[in-house]
Amino acid sequence: MSHETQTTCWDHPKMTELYQSLADLNNVRFSAYRTAMKIRRLQKALCLDLLDLSVAQNTFEQHKLTNNNQLLTVPDVINCLTSIYDGLEQEHKDLVNVPLCVDMCLNWLLNVYDTGRSGKIRVLSMKIGLLSLSKGHLEEKYKYLFSQVASAGDTCDQRQLGLLLHEAIQIPRQLGEVAAFGGSNIEPSVRSCFQHVCSHKNTQACALNTSCQCAPTHI
Repeated sequence: MSHETQTTCWDHPKMTELYQSLADLNNVRFSAYRTAMKIRRLQKALCLDLLDLSVAQNTFEQHKLTNNNQLLTVPDVINCLTSIYDGLEQEHKDLVNVPLCVDMCLNWLLNVYDTGRSGKIRVLSMKIGLLSLSKGHLEEKYKYLFSQVASAGDTCDQRQLGLLLHEAIQIPRQLGEVAAFGGSNIEPSVRSCFQHVCSHKNTQACALNTSCQCAPTHI
């Protein structure tokens, strides 16, 4: 709470500094480069560039985060993040400050997925946020994220794909870059994906991967 401005700031002081440094990148002319630079700076500040995709997956399994619609409280998120950063600290002692990283990453996740500050975010939201900034091949990320919304048989319909894209687009939205990538309306991207896979009612992971490579509007 700022008594001077009579406003409440939810951000950690270090997160405020990070956002100020991200704002400095607004002078970059081209939106794709600008967004990539912001995400890279965010990724490194949260030390998620050190997080292997497989390690993140294993952590989710250890915490039994299988129901993607489950709402996680702040203590739940902290427990998961602590497990992740404890593991990273063992391999990168000079780079990872566990308490600070947990606070910063929690702050970021809440800013992206809990703008109303209810103190809860969905399992799917946390997975998409962490995995999007983790270290790993882009195709592997596509496959894992797709699997989180897919039905049996490794297919998803337009509603399921829309859910995935909606969660993913929150990251550039929070960085102030959503307008450059079609805005918050993900319906055109969903329609484009299904048109690209021959207008089938359901799409599979391999088809989604191809579609994202050809026209990665949102992901």
